[in-house]
Amino acid sequence: MGGYRLTVRHGPEVERESYESLDEAVAELERRAEQIRSEGGLDEVKMLREYEPRERVHARLEVTGPGLLRRSDAGVDVMGDGAVVPYRGAVMKRKLEPRGGQSPYDAVREALSA
Repeated sequence: MGGYRLTVRHGPEVERESYESLDEAVAELERRAEQIRSEGGLDEVKMLREYEPRERVHARLEVTGPGLLRRSDAGVDVMGDGAVVPYRGAVMKRKLEPRGGQSPYDAVREALSA
C-alpha cells in the first residue's frame, strides 16, 4: 500500500488510489483534473437561488499524506467554469495561492511537502 492516497469525487462516484510517492500522486491528480476539465463546464442551476458555473464544484480531488494522525491533506476543486482551485486541509479548507508561475498542482505539491 502506498504512502499517499488520492481521492477523486466526481459526481456520485468516489475513487481512491494509493501511490508510493508524492510526485506520483500529484501527477495523477493533475491528469485526472485535466481529464475532468476536458468534459466541459457545468450549467447554471436555479434552486433557492442561482448558482453560476464558477460557483459550482464539478469535481474535488484530494491527496492525503502518510501517517496515522495529523496527516496532511491538499487538493484541487475543478469548478463548473473549468477553473482549478487549489486548497489545503480536509475539514477546514484554506485556498492556496500559487506563487510566481506555479500551477495549482505545484501549489498542492508544495503544501504536502512542507
